[in-house]
Amino acid sequence: MDEVPLSTLFGALLLLIVFSAFFSSSETAMMSLNRYRLRHLVKAKHPGAVRANALLTHPDRLIGLILLGNNFVNILASSLATIIALRLYGEAGIAIATGVLTLVILIFAEVTPKTLAALHPERVAFPAAFIYVPLLKVAYPVVWTISMIANSLLRLLKVRPEYSALQQLSREELRTVVNEAGALIPRRHQQMLLGILDLEKATVEDIMIPRNDIIGIDIDDRWDDISNLLATSQHTRLPVFRGDINNVVGILHVRNVLHKLTLGELNTKTMVELARDPYYVPEGTPLNSQLLNFQREKRRIGLVVDEYGDIHGLVTLEDILEEIVGEFTTDASMTSPDVYVQEDGSFLVTGAANVRELNRTMHWHLPTNGPKTLNGLITEYLEAIPETGTSLLIANYPIEIVQTTENAVRMVRIQPRLKREPQ
Repeated sequence: MDEVPLSTLFGALLLLIVFSAFFSSSETAMMSLNRYRLRHLVKAKHPGAVRANALLTHPDRLIGLILLGNNFVNILASSLATIIALRLYGEAGIAIATGVLTLVILIFAEVTPKTLAALHPERVAFPAAFIYVPLLKVAYPVVWTISMIANSLLRLLKVRPEYSALQQLSREELRTVVNEAGALIPRRHQQMLLGILDLEKATVEDIMIPRNDIIGIDIDDRWDDISNLLATSQHTRLPVFRGDINNVVGILHVRNVLHKLTLGELNTKTMVELARDPYYVPEGTPLNSQLLNFQREKRRIGLVVDEYGDIHGLVTLEDILEEIVGEFTTDASMTSPDVYVQEDGSFLVTGAANVRELNRTMHWHLPTNGPKTLNGLITEYLEAIPETGTSLLIANYPIEIVQTTENAVRMVRIQPRLKREPQ
């Protein structure tokens, strides 16, 4: 080494520092790649992404290769720096070389390149992949030996390196991804995606039409009442029952009978024959499961029953879809059929209003982990049927009882939510 000019040694040292920066930055870039974006780019046949994905399939080999190269160039750089320091300063130069080289490597081969790689992982990782693929083939025997020893040590610690596949996102993590998408996903689309994720949290009881509000055809009624209901019904499918809603004989599609009704050829017998067998839904069924059940059974309406077979309500495919896309309405001024906006800014709300629907349409935050209706929420809170004029505060919403009956709250007035709890 004494015959080698100092300029050559300095040039070699500089080159080794560049190599060290390459290994350090590429390691950070490879590990910082967004795996989901990487999968997307692989499907798009991006050359750098394909090679990077192949390398990350066996991260132990990739890390072994990078650390092998990085440690090799760092040790070689340390040796060259020692030689240069001895020739310039003698024995005292060893300490100088150690301090200076540590500072240089830390700044120029570690912190700076790794920071750059963390900020722009794809710009660093994809070009580096073109180098690592052939380099891995050349150094494979050494890398394989290193990986085998390292994996053996991991197994002693009960760590399975082969289980290093891409981790799946939980539902809450996916919610965070959607919420933080910003301008990448329009706000309306974000709400729809969140609505899909929230289907699992809700059950058919949360959105069903209560038993008392079900509109159906009682074939024991007078024929004039039945024909008038068919002619004026706003619903396309109606339950047909005998005397009581628990005695359902079928679901009638109004469109199938209007022609016969117009010609005067319709009677109760024909109506029962045209009705389709009822479809029953067990209470407690999650909305995501029921959506698939409707699709599988090719149904659009189901009767919610309890463990005794009694009908509790009615749920439709439209009800579930509204949980995802919002209300289907052509009246922009209508906030909810159960809500009446007052001039003073308050809202008159019927006691039968569904709490979950109120939260969705009015952007309120009433508790939904208990009763399904506003009447149930109030009576549970007070543990009694309140008198008219009673005031209470639920979830920071001032509520005044406007009208009651002997067994239920009929109408309440809800003021805008308080910004903080009153003292």
